[in-house]
Amino acid sequence: MTENTTEQATAAASGAAATEQFRGKQRAGTAEVGTERVNTLVSELLTAAHDIIRRHQVSYAEYDALKSWLIRVGEDGEWPLFLDVWLEHVVEEVANEQREGSKGTIEGRYYVPGSPALPADASLPMRKGEQGTPLLFQGRVTSVDGTPLTDAKVEVWHADSDGYYSQFAPGLPEWNLRGTVTADETGRFRIRTIEPAPYRIPTDGACGSLISAAGWHAWRPAHLHLKASAPGHRLITTQLYFKGGRHVADDIASAVKPELILDPTPVVDGSGREVRYDFALDKA
Repeated sequence: MTENTTEQATAAASGAAATEQFRGKQRAGTAEVGTERVNTLVSELLTAAHDIIRRHQVSYAEYDALKSWLIRVGEDGEWPLFLDVWLEHVVEEVANEQREGSKGTIEGRYYVPGSPALPADASLPMRKGEQGTPLLFQGRVTSVDGTPLTDAKVEVWHADSDGYYSQFAPGLPEWNLRGTVTADETGRFRIRTIEPAPYRIPTDGACGSLISAAGWHAWRPAHLHLKASAPGHRLITTQLYFKGGRHVADDIASAVKPELILDPTPVVDGSGREVRYDFALDKA
């Protein structure tokens, strides 16, 4: 990545891109919420906030600092970042607590639908001379009973070796390191890419100010984002991590699960590393 690209990958620009993507997204189940449900959830949220204020004797100075920070979150376009980093992992946990088969985790804010369609044995779109360790990611998609799922879709997206995502940092091709693979008749797929890097969430905006004030770190471990689907089965959204990777044990987004940590091995010819993961989808 060029120096110019790195300098321009700001919180404001990334936040604006995430907000725009979210506004265009149609998540299943985003119907209007009934009055009774809104009353219940908002009342309990406010009651919890009131309890925190009383227990910790929050001052007017702290209250005004909170108001100022909340305003800045909106101005920086960082509500998607804030919610995806600190809340989504609990929403995902509740949504998938009855799921059988593969484990899910958060989608995060860097998903973009409509990535290029690729065959079962494919390379993700990437720049000529793409930096990073070559990675062969392969596996199979089956139903939870082991039945191969013909023509299952495996959608992949991840950061580059500098920790940047296409469409969220300038200077990267639109679909760099993004693709939707169709598995073969036995549910198998082979995807050639490069190993992503750990990355910090943007720290020059409101969320970065919170991280600094709280004394936290801003890092996510290296990971592959995936969505696997097949007709008659529930789509799974997940992330796969690498054993021994930095921040696997202290991911700021709290999205790592033991079942999602992979252990890559060297390719025989020394041309990189390879890893396998099999998806087991439960029926819709």
